[in-house]
Amino acid sequence: MSHLVVYSREDINQETRTRKNETKVGENVQVLNKSDATLIERLNQCDAEYVLLGLPEDIGIRANGGRGGAYSAWKPALFSLLNVQSNCFGDGSNILVLGHINFDDLMLAADGINFKTEKGISKARELVGQIDERVFEVVKAIIQSGKEAIIIGGGHNNAYPNIKAAAIGLQTSGVIKSESINCINCDAHSDFRIMEGRHSGNGFRYAYEHKFLNKYAIVGLHESYNAGNVLQFMMDRPERFSLSFFEDIFIRENISFTEAVDKAIEHVKDNFCGIEIDMDTIQNIPSSAKTSSGISTIQARQYINRAASKLNACYLHIAEAAPVLSHIKTDNKTGKLIGYLIADYIKARSTFKNNKV
Repeated sequence: MSHLVVYSREDINQETRTRKNETKVGENVQVLNKSDATLIERLNQCDAEYVLLGLPEDIGIRANGGRGGAYSAWKPALFSLLNVQSNCFGDGSNILVLGHINFDDLMLAADGINFKTEKGISKARELVGQIDERVFEVVKAIIQSGKEAIIIGGGHNNAYPNIKAAAIGLQTSGVIKSESINCINCDAHSDFRIMEGRHSGNGFRYAYEHKFLNKYAIVGLHESYNAGNVLQFMMDRPERFSLSFFEDIFIRENISFTEAVDKAIEHVKDNFCGIEIDMDTIQNIPSSAKTSSGISTIQARQYINRAASKLNACYLHIAEAAPVLSHIKTDNKTGKLIGYLIADYIKARSTFKNNKV
C-alpha cells in the first residue's frame, strides 16, 4: 500500500470552494483518520458507503497504441464533485475520498520508452503489470471492507485489477463462494483482445481467462472498431457474453438504447457486478480514442443510472477520459461530466438498496 496517497481533510479543503449560506459536498465528505492500522482496518472504522479512488496513469493506453492523457482525469473530476451543492438530493456524507495511487515512477519510466518499437511496447506492458498490482491491492481492501469503489481515471487496462480485486475481496469477506463476478461495460470497444502482454485493450480478456470474470455485457460496440476474431469468440459463447452494437441502436434502429442497456443488465444481474464506462464511447469527449459518432452525455448518465439502480454493483470505473487533450486550454466540462456520473451512480445505488429492503 506504499503507493497509495491518502488525502487529509486539509487536502479536501484546498479543493473545495466554499460560499456563504451554502454547503458544498466537499465540506461533508469523509477522509481516513490517521492511524498505524492497516488500510482495511481504517476503512472499517469509517461508515461511508462509497470510496473514491483516483488512477492518474495512461501507460496501458499507450501500450495499446492509443493516445496518452488519461492521467489527467482524476483531479478535475474530484474538483467538480467536491464543489457541487450539498442538498436533499445528496450531501456527500456517504462518500470517503480515499486519495489516488502514485504512478509517478512508472510514468517517468514510460516517458523514456520508444512506443514505436517492439522492445518499447514490451517494456510498457511490463509496467502495466506493475500498475495491476498497485490497483489490485487498494481496490481489494475497499471491497473487502464492505464498501463500493468509485474508481476514476487511467486506461481500461485497470478493468482487470478492478474485477480481480472485487472478486477476491468479496470471496475473502465471505459474501460470495467463488472468486468471480460479472461486469457491464458501455464502450465502443470490447477491450477483449488476446493476452499478448497487459494493455488497455485486453483487461477484460485477462479477467475472463483467469476466471475472475464470469459474464460480460457490452453496450454500444462499434462494428468497425472491433477485431473479427474477438467478436466471433464472444458471439460463440452467448451464455457468457451479451453484445449490443451502436449501429443497431442508432443507425438501423433495431433496438432502442434503453432496450440495449436492459438486455445487458438482464445478462449480468445474477451476481455481483462491476459497472464500467469508457469515456471514448461519448461523442466529442476528450479521450484516448475520441469519437465523432457516439452516445450523448445524457445517454451516458442514463446508462449509469439504469445499471446502478438494477444491479448488485460492487464498483464503478470511469475510464480513459483525457481532459488534457481538449482543444480548450482549461477543460472544465470533462471533469464536470464525470462528477455528474458519480452523483448519478450514488443516487441510483440508493434506489437499488431501498428496493431491496
